[in-house]
Amino acid sequence: MDRFILTARHGEVGVITLNRPQILNAWHSAMRKQLVEAFEAFEKDEAIRAIILTGAGDRAFSAGQDLNETKTFDAERGKEWVGEWERLYEAMRSLSKPLIAALNGVAAGSAFQVALLCDFRIGHPGVRMGQPEINSGIASTTGPWIMREIIGLARTIDLTLSGRLMESDECHSIGIINRIVPQDRVMDEALTLARELAAKPPVAMRLDKQRFREMTEAGFRDCLEAGVRIQREAYASGEPARMMELFLSERAARKAG
Repeated sequence: MDRFILTARHGEVGVITLNRPQILNAWHSAMRKQLVEAFEAFEKDEAIRAIILTGAGDRAFSAGQDLNETKTFDAERGKEWVGEWERLYEAMRSLSKPLIAALNGVAAGSAFQVALLCDFRIGHPGVRMGQPEINSGIASTTGPWIMREIIGLARTIDLTLSGRLMESDECHSIGIINRIVPQDRVMDEALTLARELAAKPPVAMRLDKQRFREMTEAGFRDCLEAGVRIQREAYASGEPARMMELFLSERAARKAG
C-alpha cells in the first residue's frame, strides 16, 4: 500500500508527516484514512506524550484537497466526503495529547483548517495560510466554523469570500502562528515545544483538552450537518466540477508556460 503518511518517534514525541510532496501534500480519501489511523495509533500509545504534524518537502505543509479527486464528485459523493472529514476532525479533536503543526510551507483550504485544529503552530517567514476554496468552486462549511472559533467572524468572512492567503507576519499578528523561526529550525522548534508539553502532568493535559472539545462540540456538529446539506447542493449544481477543471487547466498552462 502507498504510504501517504509517514510516522516516526523521537522519544516521547510522535511525528506524522504528510507524504505526497510531488503535489504539495494535497490529500485524497486514502491519505485521510491513513492520517486518521496514525492519530489513533499515537493516541493509544502510552509512550507518546505529544504529537507533531508536518509535511514532506520544503514547499507545503499541505495544499489542501486534491482537486483531481473532488472534480469527479456528484451530490452523493459530496455527502460522503463530509463524512471523511468528520472522521479526521473527530480523531484530532479527541486527542488527549498536545498536537503541534510544524508548518514547512503553505497551508491552504482544508490544510489551513487542519493546522487550526492543532494546539500550536510553528512556522517560518515563507509560510502562507488561508482558505482559497472559493477560487476552485468549493463551498466552505467546516472552514468557517473552525476559523470563527480561532480568529473571529470578521476575518472568517474576509478569508472565506476573498480566498486570499495570508503571509506569515499576518498569521503571527492574529495569533494563528505561535512562533516564527528560520525555515531550517521549524522542526527543531516544534520538537522542543513538544518535549516541553510532554513533560506536563498528563491527566491535567487530557482534561484541559477534553474541556476545549466540550466547549466547541455544538458548533462542530452544526457545521457537519450544514456540510452535508451544502455540499450536496453544490455538487448537484455542477459548478464545483466546472470550476475545478478550469482551475486545474489554468494551473497546467502556467506550468507549461
